[in-house]
Amino acid sequence: MTKTPHPRAIEAATKYFLTQAAASALILFASTMNSWISGEWAINTPMYYAPTILLSIAIAMKLGIAPFHFWLPEVLQGSTLQTGFILSTWQKLAPMALLIQLSQSVNLSLMLTLGLLSTIIGGWGGINQTQVRKILAFSSIAHLGWMMAIINISPQLTLFNFALYILMTSTLFLTFISLNTKNIFELSTSWTKTPTLTTLTLLSLLSLSGLPPLTGFLPKWFIAQEMIKQNLYTFALMILLSTLLSLFFYLRLTYSMTLTLAPNTTFSPLTWYNKSKNITAPSVILSLMLLPLAPTIMIMF
Repeated sequence: MTKTPHPRAIEAATKYFLTQAAASALILFASTMNSWISGEWAINTPMYYAPTILLSIAIAMKLGIAPFHFWLPEVLQGSTLQTGFILSTWQKLAPMALLIQLSQSVNLSLMLTLGLLSTIIGGWGGINQTQVRKILAFSSIAHLGWMMAIINISPQLTLFNFALYILMTSTLFLTFISLNTKNIFELSTSWTKTPTLTTLTLLSLLSLSGLPPLTGFLPKWFIAQEMIKQNLYTFALMILLSTLLSLFFYLRLTYSMTLTLAPNTTFSPLTWYNKSKNITAPSVILSLMLLPLAPTIMIMF
């Protein structure tokens, strides 16, 4: 994060370090408290109420879940796209694995509250943003909210949602790294560099927003279906409506990329274009075309 000697990068690294250190200390404190009460260090067995709440809050801080999300947009904005890609995908593996182990101990009401808050704040916060990294940060918060909402009910569905989130987020980050774009204004000139990649990015954004018949519709469909099975009708309706907030800024990005074509030669300065790697193609295909596998995937849940 501090490879680029810039004050914004140093500030982002400091915020990330302080937040993660505080969350790690809280995890150690909660584990010690649970060991003192129960006499064992295992966390994959039913735990007591107070340590479970503390562990849930600590992991929420590490993942950037609302209302502990304030560090995530600022850290991603102060980092490069490559660093933001790692922070949004790889760095969330360990906290999510720990949370899945705690899935049977966490409080359902707390998880539902955190999930709904994250989807609302993630959608609301990204509406007025013009920086791509901040938009992707709020997108990450909103998607993690869906995972929090279902983790106590179906950990397998959470893991499936997390895998698709990593796939779709990786696709967008790799695309933006290839196009070397950092804000919406630079996206408006991306069609002059790679029209095909721009079109596929449009579909990837719509997939991340959860529109059918793309891959991103799968986890939202399964989660809403599972909530209805658990008689959580009101909550399912609220979390589905909150998705419309996220849909707005996804459509805003797609509008900037594909529907703002100038009738003549554009006078916007072009950013340097790096030739895309082959890894972008399979990730785009998976981000768009997994919906036909829905009947097979439904057997797993």
